[in-house]
Amino acid sequence: MQYIFGPVPSRRLGLSLGISPIPRKTCNYSCIYCQLGRTDRLTNTRKLFFPVEAIISELEETLQGQPAFDVATIVGEGEPTLYLGLGALIDQVKARVDKPVAVITNGALMDDPEIRAELSKADIVLLSMDAYDQTSFQKINRPHGKIKFAEVYKGLQIFSQQYQGQLWLEIMLMADNADDEALENYAQLLKELKYQRLYLNTPVRPPAEPDVYALDPDRMQKAVSILGGISIDLLHSQGFHSEIADHNAAIFSIIKRHPMNQFEIESFLKTRGCKNIKEVMENLQQDDAVTAIKYKGYTTYRLK
Repeated sequence: MQYIFGPVPSRRLGLSLGISPIPRKTCNYSCIYCQLGRTDRLTNTRKLFFPVEAIISELEETLQGQPAFDVATIVGEGEPTLYLGLGALIDQVKARVDKPVAVITNGALMDDPEIRAELSKADIVLLSMDAYDQTSFQKINRPHGKIKFAEVYKGLQIFSQQYQGQLWLEIMLMADNADDEALENYAQLLKELKYQRLYLNTPVRPPAEPDVYALDPDRMQKAVSILGGISIDLLHSQGFHSEIADHNAAIFSIIKRHPMNQFEIESFLKTRGCKNIKEVMENLQQDDAVTAIKYKGYTTYRLK
């Protein structure tokens, strides 16, 4: 499958059937914490990277297998609002699934009325708000040069007041952007937004940059007390799933978009009745297309 993947477990969405409408690591940010590594294609130009019809054809093929999922999520391997056919894609997906349709976005293009109109078609919009001013924006998200924090935030304000669906915000907190002053800055921004949920996250998989450190539990609790919301560490997810029969190919289809640690892979293989887990893990470790990264006591695998 080129465009459809999963269902994969999401601590926010349950079992998510993923839809990727953009080439891998194509984004208008190069976030320091990104689990996919540094952005390969930094762009702020929207394109019809793939025909809507091709994506929908693959979705229809997937749905014939009647996979169990809780939500269809347009997420991609970069920033899905760069996909010029986003509005049409949302319409076509909603016409074919009886579950909520979500879009996960970095919010970089929220100043564009056309983007806001397209996103308004989705049932759920999960939007990242990692920065609180231009300086933190450049440090954390490392945006394309044409993107300015003030414009992004203004567009988010407008969208939050107009959107009729569920707006879920997420802030990625790290060791150097969660002191009391930073948390108060976030709190002031949140007061001007209308949203249904706030998730506070911290890196749990190897980040793009080696000097990015997860927030310790005490500081996360402090963030919860100041900002409200939910620490994502308190949420639980279901296991990974793939309709692909070959074990190696199934793993590749997932880690292309969602890195997995060794325990997740072993659990995934057990649920599939794999009899040669050790061999599959050894093949994965030796594959030149895969990067194995030790982080937080785990070995996490992602495609190079």
